[in-house]
Amino acid sequence: MSFKSILQDMKGDFGSISRKGFGLRSRSQRVVEDRSTVVVDALKQSCWANMPPELLRDVLMRIEESECTWPPRKNVVSCAGVCRNWREIMKDIVKNPEFSGNLTFPISLKQPGPRGSLIQCFIKRNRSTQTYHLYLSLNQAANDDGKFLLAAKKCRRATCTDYVISLNAEDVSKGSSTYIGKLRSNFLGTKFTVYDAQPPNGGALTTKCHSSRPGSMKRVSPRVPAGNYPVSNISYEVNVLGSRGPRRMQCAMNSIPASAMDPGGSAPTQTEFLVSNVDSFSSLAFFRSKSARIDNSQSGTLLTGQNDPMLVLKNKAPRWHEQLQCWCLNFNGRVTVASVKNFQLVAAMENGEHENVIIQFGKVGKDAFTMDYQYPLSAFQAFAICLSSFDTKIACE
Repeated sequence: MSFKSILQDMKGDFGSISRKGFGLRSRSQRVVEDRSTVVVDALKQSCWANMPPELLRDVLMRIEESECTWPPRKNVVSCAGVCRNWREIMKDIVKNPEFSGNLTFPISLKQPGPRGSLIQCFIKRNRSTQTYHLYLSLNQAANDDGKFLLAAKKCRRATCTDYVISLNAEDVSKGSSTYIGKLRSNFLGTKFTVYDAQPPNGGALTTKCHSSRPGSMKRVSPRVPAGNYPVSNISYEVNVLGSRGPRRMQCAMNSIPASAMDPGGSAPTQTEFLVSNVDSFSSLAFFRSKSARIDNSQSGTLLTGQNDPMLVLKNKAPRWHEQLQCWCLNFNGRVTVASVKNFQLVAAMENGEHENVIIQFGKVGKDAFTMDYQYPLSAFQAFAICLSSFDTKIACE
């Protein structure tokens, strides 16, 4: 029996369970939980009910190995959505992007990319709505529709600009259950901070509580609500009227140690979203009350440990082309339009710079841009860094 016939057989027993889109929604999670008993009943009446666990695991492993690219990989996500038992098996089978090179579940967008190879993506900009959509490239064709990954919306303020990042293209707001972070710039557009909606390690935090009640100065919260945890700082060198040549940028990755670039090094990896924690609080007053406001004043310290320096990325210096009379970088055919926004970032080391490009971003059309990234950055971090290139830079242009 082929894998396709196996999938058709499963869908024939309990109905199509594929979910549209890549986004993670807490409401859809609740629907899955509410209908779990119905799915389980359907499974009990099917031929899969009496299958030994070892055989079931083997079947799911074969499906995961055969459906290694999108859109066929949606079958892996469908299997994970059948019931809790199947979901736990698939979560155990599917490897992180660092080891598999695949983006499967939404949490993959918060996990480091593969080592030694770039995940190819592209960004579409909508000027009228001030939105940016990130897609996974499915092929090299110019009409590639791609697989939707993330969405961002630009929100101008009096003294800064925010780029709210969400898993849902239809609901890009901080109040959404699919909100995962944001990018904030200063007034001049020279300094940016990337905020994650949850701690990089996903663990418990000791937070300060501004309350006048005795004994409430500190508390340990193993389940942290969505907040703003600074994970990266991006700075552009002041360059009025471009007198100093192309843009120069530097990214300090607060959540990634410099040792991650060493052989055998590792970067923090989130294993699950904590969006359900927002629903665990009964009132929105939690976010507005002074007595329950989380103090992030110490979040500017190194999140990876006090004795471990953070990873710093800097842009690869372009070379001047005499015949073309312009600055050039080798994007290996991934960038086709000259733009001040184009860049490549490499790891800054004590004895120079790392030769491998960690992330590259460039223009291919009026509102189309490519974004390629690899370990130790995640898709979320790479997307946030690229969004900083879109922002107006008064002191750099």
